[in-house]
Amino acid sequence: METSTERESLYETDKRLAFILLCLLTFLVLFAKKTFVESETAVFEFLQDRPEGSFLQIFTAVQYLTIPLVYLWKFTVISFVIWIGCFMFGYKVTYGNCWSVALVSEFVFIIPEIIKIGWFMLIDTDPAYNAVLNFYPLAMINLFDAELLPKRYIYPLKALNLFELIYWGLLILGVHAFAKKKKSIAALIVISSYVLLFLVWLVFYTIVYN
Repeated sequence: METSTERESLYETDKRLAFILLCLLTFLVLFAKKTFVESETAVFEFLQDRPEGSFLQIFTAVQYLTIPLVYLWKFTVISFVIWIGCFMFGYKVTYGNCWSVALVSEFVFIIPEIIKIGWFMLIDTDPAYNAVLNFYPLAMINLFDAELLPKRYIYPLKALNLFELIYWGLLILGVHAFAKKKKSIAALIVISSYVLLFLVWLVFYTIVYN
């Protein structure tokens, strides 16, 4: 059975090495998705020799190059939100600890991307481009016909998925490991800080989407 010390050692892994590994894995997964899934759709094949195809290539290159920047911004915001939550509940967890928790927990989102690649390479081998964009494993969007949904609901229903719940759990374990307090309080900290802000963001997105 995993002890609190073992969990803490997991979240105390070298931040620099963990960040580089996460960026490399994300790059490889994104490359595989672009190469073996998205580029095989009819839309990409149609645009390949057209001016719009050059724009798509530039956009893809920007996606590759901005991977570290996106992660830096995401971890900075999430760790700050969790740190504020810890402070409000009187937990002595440093901002650096919260950053480590956000970084390590992020690895869970590599899994659905790998599943998505496997799904379109092995099962749905001739998808439409929108089907690729709208698909997310074990997400609420799979309960609906995405083609019939208003576009404002696509992202929120993709964001509400099993892996997001696992991510919440990893955040809770991280706070619990560093604070060394009751796990129920760690859960309350994450729910009242990150989870609340996440749900508010989804509602805001749905309202302002145009």
